Amino acid sequence: MVDIFSREKRSWVMSRIRGRDTQPEMVVRSLLHRLGFRFRVHVSGLPGKPDITLPRFKTVIFVHGCFWHHHAHCRNANYPDTRAKFWHDKIDGTVARDQQKQRQLRRLGWRVITVWECQLSNPDEVANRFLRLLRKR
Repeated sequence: MVDIFSREKRSWVMSRIRGRDTQPEMVVRSLLHRLGFRFRVHVSGLPGKPDITLPRFKTVIFVHGCFWHHHAHCRNANYPDTRAKFWHDKIDGTVARDQQKQRQLRRLGWRVITVWECQLSNPDEVANRFLRLLRKR
């Protein structure tokens, strides 16, 4: 697929992408708050510095962008055609790091939930999933 932006414009666009307090993350936080859950954000003492931590339920939530964390079988998880090796290495490294941090958290007794950006198109379904998973304990 051909990029619609010039190289300079693409660089500028990519530089504006934030790593925390993203729109999908804010949607999940708002959803949890409306459901009555209280949580902490970006707890630095835990592996991977989870986006959302629910200490009462010993649960962490990661809100992943489909592109950056390569959501399997998602239409938003394509590798760019330009600089293919760079992007494959970068994204595959992110996926490997995610898996490692999740394993570490599980070993410490934490339940790990991953919410993908594309799932937020149906917030009611995400809310029901949270209620099912968190009310079990």
